[in-house]
Amino acid sequence: MAASNAEAIPSPSSCPPPKILDSHLHVWASPKEAAENYPYFPGQEPSVPGDADFLLKCMSEAGVDGALIVQPINHMFDHSLVTSVLRRHPSKFVGCCLANPADDGSGIRQLEDLVLKDGYRAVRFNPYLWPPGQKMTNEIGKALFSKAGELGVPVGFMCMKGLSLHISEIEELCESYSSTVVLLDHMGFCKPPLTDEERYALSSLLKLSRFPQVYVKFSALFRLSRNQYPYEDTRDILSKVISSFGANHVMWGSDFPFVVKECGYREAKEAVPLIANRIPLSSADMEWIMGRTLGQLFHREWQA
Repeated sequence: MAASNAEAIPSPSSCPPPKILDSHLHVWASPKEAAENYPYFPGQEPSVPGDADFLLKCMSEAGVDGALIVQPINHMFDHSLVTSVLRRHPSKFVGCCLANPADDGSGIRQLEDLVLKDGYRAVRFNPYLWPPGQKMTNEIGKALFSKAGELGVPVGFMCMKGLSLHISEIEELCESYSSTVVLLDHMGFCKPPLTDEERYALSSLLKLSRFPQVYVKFSALFRLSRNQYPYEDTRDILSKVISSFGANHVMWGSDFPFVVKECGYREAKEAVPLIANRIPLSSADMEWIMGRTLGQLFHREWQA
């Protein structure tokens, strides 16, 4: 019996290698696709190539197995381009739609349709799309956040102008709706702190670990670092985030296609172990950050 049990347990050498998953990237139409089927939102024409074929090439060269595609502002609330990519590659990608905080509440129905009909598995809150003077905690924002929890889709927050501007809103939403999972894009845009304001932002980020539903994306390092590639000055923030949240709440993301002109897509992936070696991190922690965390959140998409 003992021998039989031993045979049933796969040896480490027979286990498949852990999947490498990218928690944050974008795709948009090529100029040809935009002209024929998927127009850009007026005034949001992209400055760099970001079509799906280019992404797939970059992922193949880098050995990245799957990714979460975040709806780009280049197509605003028209999700047809990203939906077409998700349908063509259902085992490779999951989609994060863009919340529409329109005053008439139409974005709530749109969120339901995108999740239930088109299969999106997350939603992004961009506070700069809220009506002027309105916060993400207004009636529409709370309804969208609550609906995301009901639908079982995480909410990603994009705080490009600084986490400090929106931390109170995020805290209020987390306190009020504990069943809604939260993803903090690009570590809340917290840079290695040099000023009191930056130290406050990082402290606010770390204190969010008191909410068990909060996850942090170690993504778009070129936006956070004050140094050139491989952005090693982000190591202290990463170390503190892991100490506060646990590696199983941290996930790597590239911010394709913007990262391509900054350092290259493959290099963006390779920067993480270079940074981690300076902390250092265990191999288990690295597995969580490089794919296992995202895989656990969206496990159905990347099952073996």
